Amino acid sequence: MEAWEWIEQGALVVDVRTPAEFQQKHIEGAVNIPLNELAKGFSKIDKSQPIVLYCRSGNRSGQAYDFLTQSGYTLLLNGGGIEEMLAVKPEE
Repeated sequence: MEAWEWIEQGALVVDVRTPAEFQQKHIEGAVNIPLNELAKGFSKIDKSQPIVLYCRSGNRSGQAYDFLTQSGYTLLLNGGGIEEMLAVKPEE
């Protein structure tokens, strides 16, 4: 639920899965920056920008969280897997 609170407050939502996975299904408004392209994909993103990360199961988003923390990003949240995030999405 916390991830959706961040999203409602304007956090950048980043899907770290492959482009093919992203095309099949993604959270509305998310941008796709695959795990293997993080350094390039985040080069122009403000390090103080609130960011919610997610993937299929939470593993890749956890790796992305660790990498971005070490790179100086301070407002990160690992949202886990897409299905678990969608399961707790608040009603609109």
